[in-house]
Amino acid sequence: MTDLFDDPVRFLSRLILQIPALLVAVTVHELAHALVADRLGDPTPRRLGRITLNPLPHIDPLGALAFVLAGFGWAKPVPVSAQYLRRPIRDMALVAAAGPLSNFLVAFVALVAVRMLPHAGGAMPFVSEPLSGALFWTYVYNLALGIFNLIPLPPLDGGHFLPYLFPRASWSLIHQLEQVGPLLLILLVLSGATRYIVQPVFNAVSGFYLSVARLMV
Repeated sequence: MTDLFDDPVRFLSRLILQIPALLVAVTVHELAHALVADRLGDPTPRRLGRITLNPLPHIDPLGALAFVLAGFGWAKPVPVSAQYLRRPIRDMALVAAAGPLSNFLVAFVALVAVRMLPHAGGAMPFVSEPLSGALFWTYVYNLALGIFNLIPLPPLDGGHFLPYLFPRASWSLIHQLEQVGPLLLILLVLSGATRYIVQPVFNAVSGFYLSVARLMV
């Protein structure tokens, strides 16, 4: 955010690359939720037009702005009706897992693409450099979004795993956590505590991805 005042040109140049990367990350994440829910028997996402690569139904404008300016944000959650699911507890966990997993996959593809660009014969700098920048931010946003959403706190995807992972006797506690989860999440984000959760995992996964990518490219 300080770049906006210190170096507006640099800030706007980066923003031009970040916006498409953010759109890809959010769209892939929410589409994955919608596709898995639809496959498991819930017609709600399809009825609401969420099974689409068009980013507009998935984007929350304020959440997208916050993501670019502050490093965190949110999208429009895909509504899922558990009553349509054959095995609601398990299936809700699968729907939740689909979003982060899709981000991890896209992040790896973007990383491989970045490493392949220098080997693309005849690529001109005015094309390859912006493309490389867009792919880099696609990698960063997808990996960060996937990790962030795995934090085991409702309303994040990680919070939806809890009923599946813990015995029924603990569900009353999970329900109480759902009531205060959004407030706790806001406090974690505003205090900067999420950085100490996301950054170490980001570094570890990124190191693993780079090791695998070097074997491929």
